[in-house]
Amino acid sequence: MIMANKEKNIIVIGSSTGGPKLLVKLFSELPPLNASIIIVQHVPPVFDRSIAERLDRLSAMDVALAQVGDVLEDGKVYFAPAKKHLKVQHNKRITLVEDELVNCCCPSIDVAMKSIRANKLGKIVGVVLTGMGRDGADGISHIKNIGGITIAQDEASSVIYGMPKAAYETGKVDFVLHEDDICTKLVEIVSINMNCTQSKPVYFPKNMSSRNADL
Repeated sequence: MIMANKEKNIIVIGSSTGGPKLLVKLFSELPPLNASIIIVQHVPPVFDRSIAERLDRLSAMDVALAQVGDVLEDGKVYFAPAKKHLKVQHNKRITLVEDELVNCCCPSIDVAMKSIRANKLGKIVGVVLTGMGRDGADGISHIKNIGGITIAQDEASSVIYGMPKAAYETGKVDFVLHEDDICTKLVEIVSINMNCTQSKPVYFPKNMSSRNADL
């Protein structure tokens, strides 16, 4: 019997200035999600691995520095290494490319988001968090255009309201959320992975009510 090819939920999170602190908060609260998560954080080479390792210690999900050939799995988090653009081939496998800067950045949020294709059987979610510049704006437009769900952090909770503002100004953002509400929205969109077999303790969001539920 031929089994149907199951598409996966994919979340791509982009952040820059102020991002590491917010990522610690977010991944300390998130339960294992029914999705593969990609993080693109603008960071110097000396810090990429240490941030990924810290997130792994705090998160209910496995977090690791992405490597060429990684196959996306539910409930796992892939942190883009510094100085390499991360792309996802056919929504399944990670490739890393040493290339020119995009939006003065490498890795670039736009590059990662724009590598995602339309997903008929799963959900695609793009999230742009605090940061300077406009990296992620084109990526958010792409994700919305292929039928995905898009989120931008609000001005009040952003350390620098540059990237989220640029994303919002595309007119392609579905939800503008305070940092405290992003966890709840992601759980709402893709659900908790109840089949997670990892040995890590399962953490649940402290506050499952969103102040921006009507957005």
